[in-house]
Amino acid sequence: MAEDMESSGGSLTRAGDARGLEALIARAARAGKGLPPVDRWNPDFCGDLDMEIRADGTWFYLGTPIGRMPLVQLFSTVLRKDADGRTYLVTPVEKVGIRVVDAPFVAVEMNVGGAGDGQVMTFRTNVGDVVEAGPDHPLRFVDEPGTGGLKPYLLVRGRLEALVARPVMYELVNHGEVIEIDGERMFCVRSKGEIYPIMPAERLERLSA
Repeated sequence: MAEDMESSGGSLTRAGDARGLEALIARAARAGKGLPPVDRWNPDFCGDLDMEIRADGTWFYLGTPIGRMPLVQLFSTVLRKDADGRTYLVTPVEKVGIRVVDAPFVAVEMNVGGAGDGQVMTFRTNVGDVVEAGPDHPLRFVDEPGTGGLKPYLLVRGRLEALVARPVMYELVNHGEVIEIDGERMFCVRSKGEIYPIMPAERLERLSA
């Protein structure tokens, strides 16, 4: 990470390096316990920051990977995706845009407990969120263009999702079952009483042949 940002001038967009950003966001995070209430903050938009979250979950600032996980975790607490489809870092006094290639988080681990309607799938993200898939945190499955594969996503909070990492996806589908939905046999997974269709069972059978 660049070492040239000691002085931020009190602004996210004027912050010269990660330490300046870290100080600003830490002050916002200390405003309350737990995650900062970014959904209740409505600051002015102050422009875009040269920060990007790559598809594998790596954060870049000024083209350089942010190697300090505590710093990435701190930034992640003030992420917000708005109705315009863009993702921002938000504090009580300003909002700056960042780039997200796919999803802002990656689900890197899962645990499955219980069975049937009592089954619960719990995921851990690359920044340390622990989320139980269910009514408040649904799973969705998207066809991957050009490959015929699937990309599962888990809603973490607000509009922010985690892409389920491929090794975790393989573990996830091992817990799948065929369930009839609206007269069609679907390959699905369950968690916290919810059923999440992955694909028609007929398609799975063709792929497995």
